[in-house]
Amino acid sequence: MFRSVTDRPFFAFAIIVLAAAALGANNPATGASTNDDPTAVQKSFGPVKQINAGLLNVGYVEAGPANGTPVILLHGWPYDIHSFVDVVPILASAGYHVFVPYVRGYGSTRFLSDDTFRNGQPSVVALDIISFMDALKIDKAILAGFDWGARSADIIAALWPERCKGLVSVSGYLIGGQASGRNPLAPAAEFQWWYQYYFAIDRGRDGYDENRHDFDKLIWQLASPKWKFDSATFDRSAAAFDNPDHVAIVIHNYRWRLGIAEGESKYDDLENRLAQAPVIVVPTITLEGDANGAPHPDPSSYAKKFVGKYEHRTITGGIGHNLPQEAPQAFARAIIDVDGR
Repeated sequence: MFRSVTDRPFFAFAIIVLAAAALGANNPATGASTNDDPTAVQKSFGPVKQINAGLLNVGYVEAGPANGTPVILLHGWPYDIHSFVDVVPILASAGYHVFVPYVRGYGSTRFLSDDTFRNGQPSVVALDIISFMDALKIDKAILAGFDWGARSADIIAALWPERCKGLVSVSGYLIGGQASGRNPLAPAAEFQWWYQYYFAIDRGRDGYDENRHDFDKLIWQLASPKWKFDSATFDRSAAAFDNPDHVAIVIHNYRWRLGIAEGESKYDDLENRLAQAPVIVVPTITLEGDANGAPHPDPSSYAKKFVGKYEHRTITGGIGHNLPQEAPQAFARAIIDVDGR
């Protein structure tokens, strides 16, 4: 999986890793997180910026030289921008211009109009990032993410490859549609999606609204069973779930996937294209943690969907679903490597 030290890209990355280690970063060989130590200093970002983009006023953080290659890092549910808190300084030190936006329904991101439908369907969440890029005048960027963020990055790479210089996607190819979402799975696989069925009923919506802190902490524990995160680490991200649109977006996303909630007809063309499972042509590295407790496909099932330069990496050391936060050096390394292709 890793190149020899005589390879110049690897050597350059090693220098960056050594610099990051001085700041308390992680071991790239195992992906072990500094959060294994409950006394670790809780790192954070600088001030959150805001920009109007499409339907939203988006909250985001930015780091690195203004003339660097743009990199956009995308979080999922139930996580936030702090999943990349250790990734950003590595990339900024390597000369990348890094942007980390709050997805709709998280943090300081807000809808510009109270009348806008709180839509969580995947194509719309991906379109938010295109609007974000347009607002910041970013023509093309490396896109990297996990969970919902990986899905958005996959969608952009598939439908708008001219906007994507390279792709890093945790758990690989996550594009689908309502038709595929209606297909029953094997019992063990259905069991993993228990929360999706909970969200399908009003009791689940109300329960999530009333207990989102404890609910999301449980998801963290189940999805990353070997990650010893402390309460301060979780609470730092949990603040983003207090967004007034959070519950509506989450519930609509999962109900839409099951086909029990309608989307908006103006996005039907995008969804129809995605339902065809389009291939991805941009250079791609997919990642998977060796201890991912969340539902995820086997890498062999999606390898043929990436028809450009492609590599899959399994990150060892008990790495779960929140791979960027649990193994930030491995995640940053993949971004740097995909850029070299």
